[in-house]
Amino acid sequence: MRLILLSGGSGKRLWPLSNDARSKQFLKVLNNANGEHESMVQRVWKQLESVNLADRAVIATSSTQVDMIQNQLGSIVKIVVEPERRDTFPAIALAAAYLYSMENMELDEVVAVLPVDSFAENAFFHRVKELEGVIETSGADLALLGVKPTYPSEKYGYIMPNLAQIQGNIMAVTRFCEKPTESKAVELITQGGLWNCGVFAFKLEYMISHLRSNRMPTDYSELKERYSELTKISFDYEVVEKANNIVALSYEGSWKDLGTWNTLTEEMQSQIIGKGLLSEDSMNTHLINELEIPVIVLGIADAVIAASPDGILLSDKNASPRLKDLVKEFTQRPMYEERRWGWYRVLDHIKYDDGKEILTKRIGLARGENLSYQTHKLRSEIWTIIKGEGEFVLDDKLRKIKAGDVLIIPIGAKHGIKATTDLEFIEVQMGCELVEEDIVRICMTWEEVEIRI
Repeated sequence: MRLILLSGGSGKRLWPLSNDARSKQFLKVLNNANGEHESMVQRVWKQLESVNLADRAVIATSSTQVDMIQNQLGSIVKIVVEPERRDTFPAIALAAAYLYSMENMELDEVVAVLPVDSFAENAFFHRVKELEGVIETSGADLALLGVKPTYPSEKYGYIMPNLAQIQGNIMAVTRFCEKPTESKAVELITQGGLWNCGVFAFKLEYMISHLRSNRMPTDYSELKERYSELTKISFDYEVVEKANNIVALSYEGSWKDLGTWNTLTEEMQSQIIGKGLLSEDSMNTHLINELEIPVIVLGIADAVIAASPDGILLSDKNASPRLKDLVKEFTQRPMYEERRWGWYRVLDHIKYDDGKEILTKRIGLARGENLSYQTHKLRSEIWTIIKGEGEFVLDDKLRKIKAGDVLIIPIGAKHGIKATTDLEFIEVQMGCELVEEDIVRICMTWEEVEIRI
């Protein structure tokens, strides 16, 4: 069996820590067995490793999340990059084409699909493995994993079984119900309804046949070229609700969606992350602070306070699910990102009346990593090294650098940097249009740079 992990999200529900580049699955607010902070995707990856599924997985995601995934999981993780965001059906179709044409997966092999942010105990992932046998023995088009509800939730969709066709933990599926009212959820549970956790499996042939019937290529490179022609729709609406033969495997155990601040804080072991203090009467309140300045919370109960370079949130926990509607109009650039080589934080951004801009970043480069050898057409830069040592190349001339050095990079100059120790520098960009797209990459690896010089 192979896995397709879906990594998406717009970063609105957990603002200001999350943004378009750092969705909820990348926030390091959970604790691992050693008490160290880890993200949802790191937690899930370890759980997949524990059931020997990690090396069978490919992650489908957008270009904005590739560096974050590699930063947290390593560069050897297989990633299928969507040319543009087009919902879950196109993403799964592209990943299926990758498995078929690039990995030479057989059509009768089983593919399981699940989100990268499933918060569950290890038994949940053992259950995922069982979907392979369910598909092979049942002859169903699709096999879903359904969670036995512990309360009448309005947040989840429900899988409705045919109670006359249940064999052990496997049941025939008759219909689906999207996010019901609480009273309706009570009724659905009495009818044997299961929470739909977004996990399902099918034989690869099922997805490849779907592409062929819609006259779309099954070759990965060709499908990527025609990606915009795929219908922008969820897999549930395009495939699941049209399938003739669906079964569900029930799971009775711990599982939840940590999609809002009130649900996420329920799983945080510490009430404070970062600089700050909570008064004793700030009961059931969580403070998450990524800024270098302290935050003091006095006499505020049942709240979440989150501060990052992107903004500051003060919210009643029960009101926090409404956050997405309030911040959907925000269009500012991400102020903090993790990349394959390290991280950066925006310190300041100024636009003057004459059109000139100044953008200041603090950049961290991990030992042995490098920025690409590149040029900019619209800006000059000044780098001030504040920590560590490394190598710097300007127009094919290499020099050693250390803390205290100031590097001036004119518009159009070729430049790159490599860290020989963990390295940090302040970058000041000056120009008329300061955008990430103003980069012409000449070399990606330092080995390529050394060959040039």
